[in-house]
Amino acid sequence: MIGLNRNTVNRYLTKIRQRLAEYCNAQSPYSGEIEVDESFFGARRVKGKRGRGAGGKTIVFGIFQRNGHVYTEIVPDCSKATLQAVIRGKAELKSIIYSDGWRGYNGLVDVGYGKHFRVENGKDEFAKGRNHINGIEGFWGHAKTRLVRFRGMSPNTFNLHLKECEFRFNHRGQDLCRLVLSILRNQPLN
Repeated sequence: MIGLNRNTVNRYLTKIRQRLAEYCNAQSPYSGEIEVDESFFGARRVKGKRGRGAGGKTIVFGIFQRNGHVYTEIVPDCSKATLQAVIRGKAELKSIIYSDGWRGYNGLVDVGYGKHFRVENGKDEFAKGRNHINGIEGFWGHAKTRLVRFRGMSPNTFNLHLKECEFRFNHRGQDLCRLVLSILRNQPLN
């Protein structure tokens, strides 16, 4: 219809996703009430370990500012040092942090965050008033539903697709076409 080869279209889509990823990464710091969580992306479980430590999964860490935006980052592991480094880089110290009971979040108060509240999912506790992580969990559902439509993708482009999901989530209800065009005016594809 438009006279372009499929490979050319895919190359342009990749460049647009790169600009969206740069735009999303520049958004910070987050403050106020913040939810943090990690999620595992990848193929369905074949056989073997479920959940944490399942083979072939990509670990993604997310920060969600309540009534605001989400930030995602692919991380090598869910260790305390890794997760706290991302939190310190993206969240202001005056923020109120909500997380699940994972030990990687231990010590947030010790590094300067005044308030840290936990939800113990392992004890069937998912919400106690304002103490919940339903916002970031909602984003995980949004991202996984959107990404499953691709029926697999290259590990090289997974981050770009994830950042596109982040961009779409953060700007839901806005005219995405105008926003993408303004981003591309500031940073042309070349």
